Amino acid sequence: MASKKNIFKLTLPGEATNGGESTQLNAADKNTSGTNVEALTKKLDELDLDKEQRKRLETFLRNKASILHNGELCAEDFEKLEDLGAGNGGVVTKVRHISNDMVMARKLIRLEIKPAIRNQIIRELKVLHECNSPYIVGFYGAFYNDGEISICMEHMDGGSLDLVQKRAKHGRIPENILGKVTVAVLKGLIYLREKHQIMHRDVKPSNILVNSRGEIKMCDFGVSGQLIDSMANSFVGTRSYMSAVRH
Repeated sequence: MASKKNIFKLTLPGEATNGGESTQLNAADKNTSGTNVEALTKKLDELDLDKEQRKRLETFLRNKASILHNGELCAEDFEKLEDLGAGNGGVVTKVRHISNDMVMARKLIRLEIKPAIRNQIIRELKVLHECNSPYIVGFYGAFYNDGEISICMEHMDGGSLDLVQKRAKHGRIPENILGKVTVAVLKGLIYLREKHQIMHRDVKPSNILVNSRGEIKMCDFGVSGQLIDSMANSFVGTRSYMSAVRH
């Protein structure tokens, strides 16, 4: 019988009532990166958020703006804390942004590619600055350094749903919790499709993350076609990231 204990407090927020060379993308260009706090706060008005969801998103946007206020993200900004895992063609580490003391997850994808290709990848990733939803993992920025694409994201301390399942008694997550996960995933998919014309075709437990505040969010939905193509050429047989539709 599955344990009823909810280790990571998996509950949805309350339902809404109404090569040495570096290339960066962040808030330095506020008109194109989508990280202008005032503009993004206005966009929050378009979403069906409850008070707590809105508060958390606004806090995330303020923290993000403070991190990017002094310039572009680069490798020297971070201190590695620990490895979190590997998959989808990359390695994920837990890092600390040194000047702001903020913990993030940094995904590193090693690709030996031409400058024009890496610049295109960074440009395509910028749409992630616009993806601000309680059901989508937050994005801080991306850059290329020493043969690696770095994607800096919100750290979800509960890990992925497949890890939660492994920790659960008898490998089973209680039905009521699975219901909450289903609702969160559906809301995330609807947000991506309606607001950004993005379709996620790789929905699986390892791409659903949770945290100790009870939030459930999706990641790795393949917004960069060039990154997908480059990874296809570099990682033969890697299908998980490549399967996402991009527009």
